[in-house]
Amino acid sequence: QVQLVESGGGLVQAGGSLRLSCVTSGRTFSSYGMGWFRQAPGKEREFVAGISWSGYSTYYADSVKGRFTISRDNAKNTVYLQMNSLKPEDTAVYYCAVRGSSGAASKVIHEYDYWGQGTQVTVSP
Repeated sequence: QVQLVESGGGLVQAGGSLRLSCVTSGRTFSSYGMGWFRQAPGKEREFVAGISWSGYSTYYADSVKGRFTISRDNAKNTVYLQMNSLKPEDTAVYYCAVRGSSGAASKVIHEYDYWGQGTQVTVSP
């Protein structure tokens, strides 16, 4: 059974930092693209960052570019999202996801096949 488990969320003041982790199990995901998405209350789930299987290629939403960094450790089946200079508008549930059939990074939500249950990030003013 495939599992993705996010951790590292919490409450932080504006300007602060958090590091999210997503550990995968049940399948080796080192050959596949991975990504982070987020969903704020009343809004659709949106792309945040994506990374190719090698880590060589990364994509970011314009709203987080320069503040967030996605990385991965294939030996640990883990993908990370380092979030700096957090803003109240970053408040959301953050989800990690894996592409089940491609090693490329992607911004397209429906190209991801496996999802975690999410971790809450709350940024206070």
